[in-house]
Amino acid sequence: MKPFRAALIGAILTVAAQNVSAADWPQWLGLARDGQAASTEKTLQKLPGELKAVWRINVGGGFSSPVLAGGKLIYTDEDGANEVVHLIDAATRNEIWKKPLAEKFQDEWGAGPRSTPMMDGEHVYVQSCNGEFRCLKLSSGETVWSINFEKDFGVRFLGSKAQEGTASRRGNNGCGIVDGAHVIVPVGGTDGASVVCFDKLTGKMVWKAMSDEAAYSSLKVAAFGGVRQVVAFTGDALAGLERNTGAVLWRVPLKTNAKRHAATPMIWDNFVAVNSHTFGQICFRIVQTEAGFKAERAWANSATKINLATPVKVGGFIYSHGPAKNYVCVDAATGEVKWTAPGFGKEVSSTLAVGSTLLVLTDDGELVQVAADSKGYQELARIQVAGKNWNYPAFSDGRLYVRDQRELICYDLAAAAK
Repeated sequence: MKPFRAALIGAILTVAAQNVSAADWPQWLGLARDGQAASTEKTLQKLPGELKAVWRINVGGGFSSPVLAGGKLIYTDEDGANEVVHLIDAATRNEIWKKPLAEKFQDEWGAGPRSTPMMDGEHVYVQSCNGEFRCLKLSSGETVWSINFEKDFGVRFLGSKAQEGTASRRGNNGCGIVDGAHVIVPVGGTDGASVVCFDKLTGKMVWKAMSDEAAYSSLKVAAFGGVRQVVAFTGDALAGLERNTGAVLWRVPLKTNAKRHAATPMIWDNFVAVNSHTFGQICFRIVQTEAGFKAERAWANSATKINLATPVKVGGFIYSHGPAKNYVCVDAATGEVKWTAPGFGKEVSSTLAVGSTLLVLTDDGELVQVAADSKGYQELARIQVAGKNWNYPAFSDGRLYVRDQRELICYDLAAAAK
């Protein structure tokens, strides 16, 4: 038994070494892709009226978010000709490497990459606006494998030439997801390759599913009725795919003007909620029957037409940038608006939750600290921390990483909080 026990312990340690720590922020919206800081992070006390940056560096354009794991930070930007991937030391801000990813894309909203990278063990996965997806070695930036949405799956990127469409027009903004041995990507192929699963180490295709256009939403993985599923909010529908095969288990057509589905699905218990500037907020209950799975509408609120923001659920309530330069609190059980507060940016604000405190970064670059309290709006602090931006920040070990179109900035909120 001793050799077996030793081998088992070795295997466990190997797996543990490949995993990120609980405090890391290795992907879009954090470790669990829900906008929640790790449970090990302390709830922040009231912040002061001004923050001093730990460090700041100059960056190019782009709407993607920084991610970090193991003390290393990845961000993407553009240098005037190309979309570029950078690795820096999170403590010192020193650049370790940078690698060009693809030709720069620009439209009337701005230039640069819009999809957030994913860090996983010794690799990082990056995606350009025009559909170049790569697995890179974290140590060197060397390409391990790559696919191109157009060359490999026939997904033409038209940019502003397109009269309609989502990712093919405004860029491949949505993020794939690393799950176990695989990485699953919203390719958007309308010939059976809307969502594609690859071996994360080799790039070998495992399965592909559906024929929907890709929107700007990111994928999630969850279990309903004991069955692990990929939840995809495409340009045409909200759907659940069997995790190992890609089989469509349930699907709900959802129509939005310009197919602008930008929010990442919110998932809790057996519920999935999404939002759009056309239909507002809709919550579905995923039910398993003898005939299979189905999505039943639990509630809908057509007034909360949340456009680009992804809400965050704290306790039994949903908090988000609202439809009218405001901030809203919604009951997750009923969809009822509990309160609204004016004065939050122009187009979008991004929300992260640290315990019972919300950190809301407006597109004007203000950081607003709000209590996650359904009884009423409580603003704790409002601080100018960046310039104009559409970039979600990252939070790890008490530090907030924000970026705009000129700088990436690190603030130590845990040290600053009173």
